[in-house]
Amino acid sequence: MPHAVAQQSPKIVRSSAPATAVTAKPADMHPAFAPPGTELYEAKRGDSVGSLARQYVKRTSYLTSGELAEAIRKANGNRTSNNLKAGEQVIVPGILVAPIVEKTIPVAKDFEVRAIYLTGVMAGSDHGIRIIKHWREVGGNAVVFDIKDSDGSVNIPFDHPLAGRQHVYIRDVPKLAHFLHSQGMHAIARIAIFRDQRLVETHPELAVKSARTGNAWRENGKLVWTDTSNPKVQEYNIALAKYVADLGVDEIQFDYVRFPAEGDQKDATFYFQKEHPTWHRSDVITDFLKHAYAELHPKGVLLSLDVFGVMAWQRPVDLSHTGQDIVGMAKYCDVLSPMIYPSHFFGMDGYAHPGDSPEHFIGESMDRFKLITKDSNATIRPWLQAFRWRTKTYSPEYIETQVRVSKEKGGVGFLFWNAGNDYSKPYAAMPVMKAGKAKYFRGDEMPGVAGVPATTASATGGQ
Repeated sequence: MPHAVAQQSPKIVRSSAPATAVTAKPADMHPAFAPPGTELYEAKRGDSVGSLARQYVKRTSYLTSGELAEAIRKANGNRTSNNLKAGEQVIVPGILVAPIVEKTIPVAKDFEVRAIYLTGVMAGSDHGIRIIKHWREVGGNAVVFDIKDSDGSVNIPFDHPLAGRQHVYIRDVPKLAHFLHSQGMHAIARIAIFRDQRLVETHPELAVKSARTGNAWRENGKLVWTDTSNPKVQEYNIALAKYVADLGVDEIQFDYVRFPAEGDQKDATFYFQKEHPTWHRSDVITDFLKHAYAELHPKGVLLSLDVFGVMAWQRPVDLSHTGQDIVGMAKYCDVLSPMIYPSHFFGMDGYAHPGDSPEHFIGESMDRFKLITKDSNATIRPWLQAFRWRTKTYSPEYIETQVRVSKEKGGVGFLFWNAGNDYSKPYAAMPVMKAGKAKYFRGDEMPGVAGVPATTASATGGQ
């Protein structure tokens, strides 16, 4: 995949003046003017630092209202009180002249990503910002964050007839991408595609149909799946991906690019069965990706695909249900990310406790994926297990084993998954792996980044 020449991300500017520019003053004195890059606010009855931060955060370079509230306290004499007096003049730092416009930083498809995953709620929170900074400090260089989750929730403002009302947790994607770039990090926007409970509840006509009743089909009693082959469903997801690609992220990651794999499969009917009666489910997936890649490729972002780890075993039942033909999918993406969590291979290869055999299942999975994709140009970058489910041996050493074996078997980079965003074990493992990076990873950095940035006021928004 050709890419434009990479440009160094502009350094985020939180304020034109240091956060501590205003010294403490007696209670009867007020700031007479606003330093450059700030604005004066005259407090009203009932105002607080917190409410002021919530009011102003969209107009500032700060990512969260909590981050801005801390900066307001520092800019106004390191005040400790949260309450504001009526008539009090307060300096609000970090005022933007115009909204941040961020550009994608193109990288090669074999750029070595070292990433963690954050939910949309977490990515838009103060805690999430702390996680990102800590991950960077221990040697990470990328973050995957939810744009659209597997229940169909869209976490960003998105104007589309099918989007409906949403809980917006990431209000400014360019600002988040700008922050990640300022930290020297690759920004990966995750979109769960066809598993979309919100969409089928509001638009049941877009759901998989039951052959028996003619109504929306349910997977094990749950109404969660859109009809993967419905053109309206496909166009909605491609429109979201294109919109996000223009907001400064570096990679679009598709998850749930498949058909439902559980439930009464014989009762499930799909749009394509009438329109393309000779097609299989895998033809639908490949055709969708062909169109999506053609739309996204010119924008300079990478396209990565999450696929079931078990697909490397190429069992006919898995292919017929999911439609994830790895050979076909690899033609229309830059990166394949198999979810090779050892604990998920129950019943495989005669192992009673697969979760406690990471060396075998990581190694076997990677060998198989490399063989299947040998005629493609797709990079294999696996999802690795960062949770203790179905394993008694989860530890920093467990993390190290997965990363080492993946690299030995041809994996380029890695993604850590923890649904609760608890990365305590990867945090502990990273310094060890970084010290012996030839064994675990190369240590690629984003274009123009020399190394891990110092944790300073300019890099962290004055915290």
